[in-house]
Amino acid sequence: MKDPKILYILIGAFCVFAIIAGIYAQFIDTNHGGLDISDNPNENLLQEPTQEEIKSDFNNLFNNTLNLGGFDTTGIQRNDATKQIVYSAYDIDESNDRYDINIHIPIINIRSELSNTLNQNTQQIFVNKANEILQNQDTTRKAIYSIDYTAYINSNILSLVIKSTLKEGSSAQRVIVQTYNYNLDTNAEASLVDLITLKRLNVDEVNTKIKQVVTQANQESETLKNMGYNEIYVRDLTSDIYSVDNAGAYFLGPNGNLYIVYAYGNSEFTSEMDIVMFGDLLDNTEQPDYSDTNEINTNETNTFINGTALNDVDVNDINTNEVNAGTN
Repeated sequence: MKDPKILYILIGAFCVFAIIAGIYAQFIDTNHGGLDISDNPNENLLQEPTQEEIKSDFNNLFNNTLNLGGFDTTGIQRNDATKQIVYSAYDIDESNDRYDINIHIPIINIRSELSNTLNQNTQQIFVNKANEILQNQDTTRKAIYSIDYTAYINSNILSLVIKSTLKEGSSAQRVIVQTYNYNLDTNAEASLVDLITLKRLNVDEVNTKIKQVVTQANQESETLKNMGYNEIYVRDLTSDIYSVDNAGAYFLGPNGNLYIVYAYGNSEFTSEMDIVMFGDLLDNTEQPDYSDTNEINTNETNTFINGTALNDVDVNDINTNEVNAGTN
């Protein structure tokens, strides 16, 4: 180019254009959260958690606490007015040549027939087994037994979840999960349909997701079984337990997450479980604030079974009758 002025003008124009283009690109990038979404528009969408992730999060819930979620429990009538509506009624951590036991057994401390019934159920499933292990004298059948719980209040629903791990002698390890869902307004047990309705879900979509989760889990088990692995739990996909009407364990956990738990160790010698989770927050309620977690201090627990303080009772003399929270 013969005229250097024209050349300088073109170079200057190019530089100005490059600067403008850079500023524009930075603006667009900022509006998209600093992420480049041009290559794959679906790359940055939230992904459904895997079963491994859901199970890991589930197992981490069990810290033996009541999570109030901002709910005011002062107006609830209790059997023991000095304690929260869920507390640890019995705590023991002991090892010898007959057992390794680490248990935290919760009680629902609400003055009602329903709470009495639920506490009796806890007695039958967990406390009686603890008594049996503590009284065992057979060193060839050493037992390893743990019980932990967690409790959450979402909206007006108190959910209590108890998880136990049990291994006796050469038997396979079992994981047992029991859940209670208590409507604090009506003093009635909340059904899974009640929780589904509270979350603005519908039964059909919940049934569909249950089938998807257990079918995929069963396919993975069948694959392992065909590869020669032993002791693989295979599900009966025709069972009626895989429907909302017959689901056994369910609860509302942190952030209003709905969990449906199939713990096959409840009835068989296995640790296998499937967990179906719906993670959307509850509708028509604010996100619960669990910063006010009511933690249990096991060193200060003064708990009662049939009116007797447990910390005054020999661990081998636990009463196997009905559990009561400081009442006769």
